Amino acid sequence: MIELYEKGVYLVDGEPRKQYEGVTPEQGRENTIAYQILRAHNCSQDEKKMKIHFDCLMSHDITYVGIIQTARASGLKQFPIPYAMTNCHNSLCAVGGTINEDDHVFGLSAAQKYGGIYVPVNQSVIHSYAREAMAACGNMILGSDSHTRYGALGTMGVGEGGPELVKQLLKNTWDVNSPEVVLVYVTGKPKKGVGPHDVALALVKATFANGFVKNKVMEFVGPGIASLPYDFRNGIDVMTTETTCLSSIWETDDEIEKYYRIHGRPEAFERLAPKGVAYYDSMIELDLSKIESMIALPFHPSNAYTIHEFLENPIEILKSVEADAEKKFGSKVHLKLTDKVVDGKVYADQGVIAGCSGGLFDNCVAAAQIMDGHDVGDGYFGFSVYPTSVPTSLELTRIGMTEKLLESGTIIKQSFCGPCFGAGDVPANNGLSLRHTTRNFPNREGSKPGEGQISTVALMDARSIAATARNHGVITAATDIDFDDTHYEYHFDKSVYDRRVYNGFGNPHPEVELKLGPNITDWPAMYALTDNVLLELDAVIRDPVTTTDELIPSGETSSYRSNPLRLAEFALSRRVPEYVGLSKQVMAMDFERRDGKKPERIMKALEQVGNADELIGNTGFGSCVFANKPGDGSAREQAASCQRVLGGFANICYEYATKRYRSNCINWGILPFTLPEGAEFPYESGDFVFVPGVREAVANGVETIPAKVIAKDGVHDITLNIKGLTPDEKEILLEGNLMNYYKAHMQD
Repeated sequence: MIELYEKGVYLVDGEPRKQYEGVTPEQGRENTIAYQILRAHNCSQDEKKMKIHFDCLMSHDITYVGIIQTARASGLKQFPIPYAMTNCHNSLCAVGGTINEDDHVFGLSAAQKYGGIYVPVNQSVIHSYAREAMAACGNMILGSDSHTRYGALGTMGVGEGGPELVKQLLKNTWDVNSPEVVLVYVTGKPKKGVGPHDVALALVKATFANGFVKNKVMEFVGPGIASLPYDFRNGIDVMTTETTCLSSIWETDDEIEKYYRIHGRPEAFERLAPKGVAYYDSMIELDLSKIESMIALPFHPSNAYTIHEFLENPIEILKSVEADAEKKFGSKVHLKLTDKVVDGKVYADQGVIAGCSGGLFDNCVAAAQIMDGHDVGDGYFGFSVYPTSVPTSLELTRIGMTEKLLESGTIIKQSFCGPCFGAGDVPANNGLSLRHTTRNFPNREGSKPGEGQISTVALMDARSIAATARNHGVITAATDIDFDDTHYEYHFDKSVYDRRVYNGFGNPHPEVELKLGPNITDWPAMYALTDNVLLELDAVIRDPVTTTDELIPSGETSSYRSNPLRLAEFALSRRVPEYVGLSKQVMAMDFERRDGKKPERIMKALEQVGNADELIGNTGFGSCVFANKPGDGSAREQAASCQRVLGGFANICYEYATKRYRSNCINWGILPFTLPEGAEFPYESGDFVFVPGVREAVANGVETIPAKVIAKDGVHDITLNIKGLTPDEKEILLEGNLMNYYKAHMQD
C-alpha cells in the first residue's frame, strides 16, 4: 500500500533510481518542482536559507482581524499583493452577541481601505476560494490556516501563523531553511469506493509518528496521478498538513489544465514536472490500487485502520480509545465507545461531509449516488453535507444531486468550516461522529470535557460515510456496497462571486474608516527581553504531543479572537485549567517589579541563585509552559499569543511539532527553548527556571545556555538550547515581539 525509503533517490525519465552518476544531490534537488518554484520566489543569496516573497495571501474570519490590527500597528498603508479574506469560520454568528458579524464588517472595511479581496459569509470556505480564484501553476500562497495546500493545482501553499502574513503585508520575507524534498511516487488506480480521504489517512498513518516528512516538501510524481480527477488530488493534497510536512507540490497535466479552463483562468496553467535528473532526499511509494477504505479513530488522523481491520476487532480498538480519553481527561469525563458495538456491528451517531477536504464536488456527487434510492432512517443517526462553495452548490443542484441527498433525509448546509473545528453539528454526549473533515483532535466536535461533556470524531471518506448513512449508522466501507460511480463533469459558475465578492486589490481607499466593533481591541503592551529571565512553570504537560487545540481550544473561543485579553482566558482551559490564573499572578508580580517593587516570591527565588537586590532590576518574571512536543495542528497564532498576553516568556520542550508553531512563539516574543537529547525534565508546576544572560545570548547567537531550576528540593543545573535563530528572529525576541520590532524599525 505505502512503502517508505529513507535514503535519497534520483528520478530519471520518470523512474526512481537509487544511484545516478554525474549529478550530485545538490544539483539534482534544484531540478525538483519544489525547488524550481522556491528559487523563483527566493531573494536570499544563502543557498541553505531562503527568504520567500509570496504571490498572494489567504485568511479567514478567525485570523484576519488580528493580522490587520498587527499590520496596522506596524505601519501598514495598503496591501502590496492580493490578500483574500473569507468568512467561513465565524459564520454562525451564534456566540457573543454581535461580535462575529462585527468582525465581518471590519473585514470588508479593511478590504476597502487597504485594497483587499473580501468573500462574504457562506460564499466559500477559504481553501475552496483559493483553488477557484487564487491558485496558479508555479505560484506560492501563504495562508493563516494550516491547511493552506494547493499543490495538486501546481501552487505551493504554506500555512503559518498570522505574524508571517503581517511580514508579507509589510514587504518582508518568510524565512526558512532550504527544505528537503520527499518524492511521493504514485502508481496504480483506486478501486471503486475508495476516495481521497482513504489515501490521505493511509499517508498520514505512514508518516506522522515517525516524522518522515516533518518540515519537508512532499512532491507527487508518477504514472498513478493520471488516474485521479483533480478533486481527488485536491482531497489528498489538503491532508498533507497532517503529516507535518512544510508544503506540497504535484506534477501538472491535462487534468489540471482542464481545471483552470473550467474555472475561467486558462492562463494560470503551466505544465510542471521535474527537470532532467532530479534528486529527492527520501521517497514514499504510494500504490493507489492497494488503498482500502479507512477510518481514523480519535484522537488523531494518524490513528488509522482500514475499516475492515477495525470491524474485525472493534471492542479492543475502541477500548484503547477509551483508555486514551481517560489519560487525557482523567476523571472529568467517562467516554464509552464500546457500547457502539451491537450484535457484531458498530454504530455511529452522526455523519458529516464538510470543509476544504470533504465538501468537494466529486465527494458530494459520490455521496448522492450512494444515497440514491436509500435513506438515512428515522433513528439517532443524522447526516449532513456542506458543499465547499456556492458555485459547487449551484452545480450539485443543477445536475440533481442535491435532490437525491435531500430525498434520502440528508441535510444540505451552507459552505462553512465549523464541523472541522467544533462549531457545527455538535453530537450528543458520548456520541461518535464520522466526518470527512481534516482533523479529529480532542474537542474538534465541540464537546467540553471540563464540563463533563465528551463526544468524539472518527475520520472517514465521504463515500464510506454515505455507505454508513445508507445502512442507518452501521459503519460500512464504501468498497462493500454497489453504487453508480459515474463521474460528472463540473461546470463552474462564477456569477455569484462577480456579484458578491469585493475585489479591491490595487484600488485601496485610504479614506475609508475601519469599522471597529466593541470586541475588536488592540494588543496590550509587551516589553523587550530583559537581561535575565526568571520563569515559573505554570503548565507541565507530559503527553507525547500537545496540539494547538489544547493550547487554545477551537469552537466557541473563535468568537473572541479579535479580543486578545478575552481570548487569553481560554488558554489551556481544556488541558491545564489552572494555567490562566497562575500566569496572571506571575504577570502581576512582574508589573510590580517594573514599578520598582520587590515582590516576595520573586525575591525568594532570586536569593537562591545570586544577589536578589542586584538581579531584580534586570530580571523579567514570566510564566512558562513545558510540553514534550507542542504545536501539532492548526497554524493559529493564538496558541502562542495567548501565552504572551498572559505574561508568558518561554516554552521548554524536546522539539516543536511544527515549524509554524515555533515561528508563532518567536513572533510573539516567547523564547523557544529546547532540551538536549536525552535530558530529563522531572520538574513540576510551581518550580522556577532562572536563565542568566539570556538577552546577550540571543543577541550573539549563543545556542546553548546554562540555566538553573529552582525546585522544591533545591537548585539544579539545566541546559537550554535555542538553536537556528535567523537575524530577524533574534531581533524580534530582543524587542519583545514582531509589533515592537516593526515599531523600532519605523523609528529608525
